Amino acid sequence: MDGRGGHGGHGDHAAQFRDRFWLTLVLAVPVVVWSQHVQMLLGYAAPQVPGQDLIGPVLGSVIFFYGGWPFLTGGSSELRSRTPGMMLLISLAITVAYVASMATALGVFDQELWWELALLIAIMLLGHWIEMRAIGQAQGALAALEDLLPDEADRVMPDGSTETVRSSDLQTDDLVLVRPGARVPADGVVAEGTADVDESMITGESTPVSRSTGDTVVAGTVVADSSLRVRVTATGDDTSLAGIRRLIEQAQSSRSRAQALADRAAALLFYVALASGVLTALVWTLLGQPAFAVDRTVTVLVIACPHALGLAIPLVTAISTAKASRSGILVTDRIALERMRTIDAVLFDKTGTLTRGQHVVAAVGTAPGHDETEVLRLAGAVEADSEHPLARAIHAHAVEASATLPTATGFRSLTGRGVQADVGGRTVSVGGPALLRELDVNVPDELAAWARPWTERGAAVLHVVADETVVGAVALEDEVRDVSREAVRALQDSGVTVAMVTGDARSVAEAVGRELGIDEVFAEVLPQDKDAKVTELQARGLSVAMVGDGVNDAPALSRADVGIAIGAGTAVAVQSAGIVLASDDPRAVLAIRTLSAATYRKMMQNLWWAAGYNILAIPLAAGVLAPVGFVLPMALGAVLMSASTVVVALNAQLLRRVRLEGLEHEEPVAARTAEPADA
Repeated sequence: MDGRGGHGGHGDHAAQFRDRFWLTLVLAVPVVVWSQHVQMLLGYAAPQVPGQDLIGPVLGSVIFFYGGWPFLTGGSSELRSRTPGMMLLISLAITVAYVASMATALGVFDQELWWELALLIAIMLLGHWIEMRAIGQAQGALAALEDLLPDEADRVMPDGSTETVRSSDLQTDDLVLVRPGARVPADGVVAEGTADVDESMITGESTPVSRSTGDTVVAGTVVADSSLRVRVTATGDDTSLAGIRRLIEQAQSSRSRAQALADRAAALLFYVALASGVLTALVWTLLGQPAFAVDRTVTVLVIACPHALGLAIPLVTAISTAKASRSGILVTDRIALERMRTIDAVLFDKTGTLTRGQHVVAAVGTAPGHDETEVLRLAGAVEADSEHPLARAIHAHAVEASATLPTATGFRSLTGRGVQADVGGRTVSVGGPALLRELDVNVPDELAAWARPWTERGAAVLHVVADETVVGAVALEDEVRDVSREAVRALQDSGVTVAMVTGDARSVAEAVGRELGIDEVFAEVLPQDKDAKVTELQARGLSVAMVGDGVNDAPALSRADVGIAIGAGTAVAVQSAGIVLASDDPRAVLAIRTLSAATYRKMMQNLWWAAGYNILAIPLAAGVLAPVGFVLPMALGAVLMSASTVVVALNAQLLRRVRLEGLEHEEPVAARTAEPADA
């Protein structure tokens, strides 16, 4: 049975319940005011009006068929599908109340329940309206994705002119112009221009990132300060945005262990309530009080509706999933989110996860008589025309350190050795040991001593040679993310063992491990053997979360108790992971643990409240305290039942206030700028 009862499957959305509630409430007022029972209870006399005896039967019938229709159809559906739940209980309760009241109006019975029926349906509609409105708000991030893609795009024609076309008409390899302030209409690669791009709707990080020629951009992101020409690489359902939507839909449709528990409890409660109602009717009828038996039976059925129980888990999971997606955390398997709170060890892949997967200049060494500025200017000038990743890193660092670089001419690539060019009348070469051997030059002792520790830790050391004299060297390393230190330290502070696995040489791996303070390092591990390291940790009795890039780490991600794919902003459809991080911030792992613990806590609180409430309320509704003078009125029973639902809904809403540790920015623009119409 679906823990959301039958209403979710019958199209009964917040607007329907809202409209039916207000009309039912208006109709219920005269029914209550002119009720003889209410007048006696409150000690007043309603003004005499023509046909007042028909107010209950006429308006009560309208309320029953109009206000009660969602419950009647939902109960009928549950009965046909043999999945009894809250809708069947509600429909049974209001049907019994209506039949008894109509029989009284026809003179064949003596128990008028029109005012209780009217209030019961009104309160039930209010409870369902609150529920559907809350779930609609929880799904706001998913609905907001529909509005992120622009309706139109400026396609660049072969002659350089532009034409406005529908974004849906774009094809792969089209060139589009994205002006400042506009959204990128499709995934693509920057063909021309440099601009800051707001990617918060994908990553949850509010700081714009710089994008220039050759960089990828994602559909729906906003170009901030200047125009870009983008070559389209993916459109429609192939875009990252469409992938994110599919993941969120998958998460919202997935079922968790707690949900299964709630479903079983709700189904059990139906039979308990039905048995309690039958027993109540029999006992009070045998005691010679058939009218009281009807009243108590209806009250039992009303108060036992597993509405709160059915709402306890779905609302919490919907809110937690939406909260996660708004922070760049896409939960594709709710069981993975539940397990995360019990994780004992986190195994990080190194490259692209704890590090950026890109080499940067870590240090610059100089030979006697030369300075760092000279070495960088010479190396940066020579590497300006090279496309090698190390060359680009050197050139970028040189430009950053010195605004203007000398011009190099006669660039030559020395395959397997390095590069060479003429700079200011000097022949300058940049390369590794093979280049030094070919040029037959010696490295000064001071520079050799400087380079030795960098070589030992696995850094790439390239020497700069000017006119057959070594003037300096540049050490390059895969850059460790600054946030990686914070993530590792925070996880360790929470009692989690942090390990790292990589195919890099042990010297490289251990250098990164020491820098980050990692507990255990697995080095020189082939991609296909990473899952064996997960198994090794599990064999020690540890519950393991594997964090990787979702490509060559797929087997390990599947093997782990929780698989987390990180840095998937443009490859969100990672099927091997239960959780996908749209950003590349490893601190999000801590945020997942925080959300997991908070989600589980809210689930258990709601389950205990919903189940405990029914355990106490059903005997009172059955009239067990009637011998001592206490009888729970049916209307009060309806109020208490709906109050239980409201308590569960409000408690679930508190999950929104949980701060996700490790993430500075929690509400991406996309999630903040769109809300469901009924919210």
